[in-house]
Amino acid sequence: MPYAITEKCNGCGACARICPSGAISGEKKKLHVINGSLCIECGACGRVCPQSALLDAGGSGCLMIKRSEWLKPELIMVACMACSICVDACPVGCLAMSELPRNNGVDAFPYLKDAKACIGCGFCSRECPADALTMTKKDQE
Repeated sequence: MPYAITEKCNGCGACARICPSGAISGEKKKLHVINGSLCIECGACGRVCPQSALLDAGGSGCLMIKRSEWLKPELIMVACMACSICVDACPVGCLAMSELPRNNGVDAFPYLKDAKACIGCGFCSRECPADALTMTKKDQE
């Protein structure tokens, strides 16, 4: 079930600007809507909404979270299989495979190429078949 916008929406557009799938639309200062067929349930809209006007896929209200508090992926290098599934799973393209191999080996590893672009959705961590990515709060960057 996709996220939903409630009547609390004041039309600020923060949710539409951050949505990686373009699922949110609306006019400035008017109630916005989410196209359920486009919503990927990443949760970014709920984390940026200053009005707490979003309901998650389970129908619970979302609370705004400061961007500095969003979880970011952290690699557990010894567990990584270098499959790049995490890179493919990222809806905003903030992960990349390294150009240099790890530990003088032949395989690359994923890294957070663009921390500011990361929306903290956790798709990379959930899709990792080796549980080599965890979502953690990073220190101030």
